[in-house]
Amino acid sequence: MTSAGSGLTLLQTCALSLLVFTGASQFALVGALAAGGNPLTAAAGAFFLGVRNAFYGLRLSQLLALPRAVRPFAAQWVIDETTAVALAQPTRRGTRIGFAVTGLSLYLLWNLTTFLGALGADAIGDTDAWGLDAAGPAVFLALLAPMLKTTTERAVAGLAVLLGLGLLPVLPAGVPVLVAALAAPAVLCLEGRRRGTSRKETHETDVPEEDR
Repeated sequence: MTSAGSGLTLLQTCALSLLVFTGASQFALVGALAAGGNPLTAAAGAFFLGVRNAFYGLRLSQLLALPRAVRPFAAQWVIDETTAVALAQPTRRGTRIGFAVTGLSLYLLWNLTTFLGALGADAIGDTDAWGLDAAGPAVFLALLAPMLKTTTERAVAGLAVLLGLGLLPVLPAGVPVLVAALAAPAVLCLEGRRRGTSRKETHETDVPEEDR
């Protein structure tokens, strides 16, 4: 429904779900397009959100050890859920079965519900009147909130929000999302400097005064 509310047709919505099998990237792409952003900028934001799947793939490639001909097709199913299930299995056979069953079931259900949602959006008519433009951000918050368990993670999220909202009035739609991605390296850099300073002060404190 969110995609339909952004102006995409039923065919475009289903094609997006079939080809971009990662929820965060889909919502980012659709959200940027709904805000009037440039398609290339929207695609760039979706790409950066999906980069984490490449790191999942590096680990899963060792555990699954699939034939080369199968790997491009298996890569389509490398997402958070399939990675979690695969890593939880004690044997290679269990890892392959867990990955395949999770990937197939989620892929079929995801695309089926996308199709039904797009049909429902067409049926209700003007999606703007129902406030469907808020669905994407609401889903993001619901997915993100339980994951913010440490102070560093909360700081990254807070800075990203400030950057995204603060730059929204002055930058083209979709670009603030890309800039907000800088929150993670900025916070981690500050955290690294803080720890380095703390270790240095501890070391100086442990050194006897006559040796200083």
